[in-house]
Formats: sequence, structure tokens, C-alpha cells
Amino acid sequence: MKIEAIDLFCGIGGLTYGLRQANIDVLAGLDNDESCAYSYEKNNDCEFIAADIAKYDFQEMKHMYSKDSVRVLVGCAPCQPFSSHTFKNRNENDVRWNLIDYFIKAVEILNPHVISMENVRGITKEDVFKNFVKKLEKLEYKVEYEIVYCPNYGIPQNRSRLVLLASKLGKIDIPKKTHSKGNYVTVGDVIKRLPKIKAGGVNRKDPVHRAKNLSPLNIERIKQSKPKGTWRDWDEGLLLECYKKKSGQTYTSVYGRMCWKDVSPTITTQFFNYGSGRFGHPRQDRGLSIREGALLQTFPEDYDFGEDVSMTKTGRHIGNAVPPRLGFVIGKTIQEHIKTQYGYAK
Repeated sequence: MKIEAIDLFCGIGGLTYGLRQANIDVLAGLDNDESCAYSYEKNNDCEFIAADIAKYDFQEMKHMYSKDSVRVLVGCAPCQPFSSHTFKNRNENDVRWNLIDYFIKAVEILNPHVISMENVRGITKEDVFKNFVKKLEKLEYKVEYEIVYCPNYGIPQNRSRLVLLASKLGKIDIPKKTHSKGNYVTVGDVIKRLPKIKAGGVNRKDPVHRAKNLSPLNIERIKQSKPKGTWRDWDEGLLLECYKKKSGQTYTSVYGRMCWKDVSPTITTQFFNYGSGRFGHPRQDRGLSIREGALLQTFPEDYDFGEDVSMTKTGRHIGNAVPPRLGFVIGKTIQEHIKTQYGYAK
């Protein structure tokens, strides 16, 4: 019995890669960002469909599944409208707001046996998500979802995500934890071995291991920054004006160094910017390199991001991705679920 999946909102293929590592055959990924096509196809050996999901005819996708396969449909709709960073200033007219509805449209046409959706935790409070669950249940899926803490699954980030699984085959469980606080994968475990580079530098053997340049002022700031510290470690002359005001005294989530023995902050699309979060290297006077961000997202070191490696584009690709390790854990859970229902799977 074959298990075959299609990945909606696939990006550069983090979720697809993880599923494939779990021996699930991913047939294709769909995304409207054509700049993701190279990395998706190069690393995953499956088709990238460049299309706007709101305009795509899913009838064209039905023939991709084998006749007797267990059909799986997965995806992570763009999460920015539901993230904590944008929630206060949300705009329900944002075209991304209702993209999850097109996931349901795909479900109705493709009729998958198993569904997985990953997203930010904030989406669970929204009617668009509650309606999504109700529609799945109306279509006779048994639905389970939970906010999971990524370090519990071997992902070295202080990151919590919604994981939803739904099945027509029977009750499906949320993935079991693979790690606990005593054996979390840490920043040091992942990036400590990489060659040293300076701010603005590139490693000759690995062009993805490159760091953004810093201004002289930010170089002085990071030199005075301590792992797990804040801007309060700086000399007064280095402070931003906002930190000198009472209203800015509690804002300590930027301009910080990471710690070797801890997990990293959530890897965002701006992880290479020292001032966009606590993205300072634990020891070197620079922000994270593109390679380090990718490794903290659990991409393998040989993942091909193309020859045109840029801070903005490649950083966005990596920050928007589902961590492959989370995809692997979800894939293994789907495998076990199908084995339970059918007695075997391959």
C-alpha cells in the first residue's frame, strides 16, 4: 500500500523534506512564490506547482495520486496574519487571511484520507480556524489539534506551533514527544562546530555560511552583549533613544546574544538581522549566518538554496519554512496511524 502526499503552501520544502525522510512519497508541492521552485525541486525530487491557491483548479491535481494509495494532504497556510507580531494590528482584508479556506476546497476535491496542517498558535482563536475544523468534521474527519513546543521534538528553537491532524480512517493522535527538557537540542549542538566568520563575511567553502555586515555602532553593542543578557549590559552611550524612556524599559527581546546551552529564539524571516530579535551569535561579534539559521530550522547542511544566496530572499525562504524535523515527526505519526488502521504500510 502506497502512502502519497501533496504539500500546499510548500515554500522551499521543509515539510516535504521531513515527510520524505519519514518514507512518505510526496508527489508535488504548490506555492505562489516561484522563487522557491529551485530549492523545492532540487532537494525533494518532486514537482513544484507555481500557482495561486485561490485560483488553482484542484481537479488537475486529482490524477497525481495512485488509484489505490492512501492519500495525504498537508500544508501550512501563510501564518503572518495570525502571528503574535501582527495580531494587534491585524487586517482581516489581508488576502492571506482566508487562504485556509482554500485548503478546505482542496480537501473537498481531493478527498484525502489523512490531513495535516501546521500553523502559528494564534490561529486557534480565530473563526477562520474554528470553521476549518467544523468543515473537516462535517466531511467525516476525526480531528485532533494541539499547540506543541518544538524543543520537545528535537527542534532547537523556543517555538510553539499548532499541529492539526485529521483522518477518515479513524482517530489520529498528535505526535508523541521525542525529547524533554533534560535533552533538548541546543544552539551549541547545532552551530558551534561551524567555521568562524566576521560580520559581513562569507565562508569560502560554504557560501551559505555568510553573515550580514554590522555598523560600527552595532559592533560595539554586540561586543558588550552577554549570552542571555539584554541592552542593559551596554554602556549608556550605546543605548537607543527608546531604551532611555520609561516606555521602552521592558523591551528586551532584541539586540541579544544567544546561549550555547539553550535553544534559539524562533527563527523568523529576519533572523540574520542582529537588531530584529535575540539573534546575536553566542561568541562571535555578529548576527546569525544564513547557514546557521537554516541549521536551527533543522535543514540538513547539504540543502541546496541555489547559487543566488541572498540575505533577504534566502532568509525569507528559511524563516517561512516548516522545520523539516517537525515534518519528519508528523510523517512518522501518519505512518503509524495508517499501520494501526490497515495493519501495514510502506
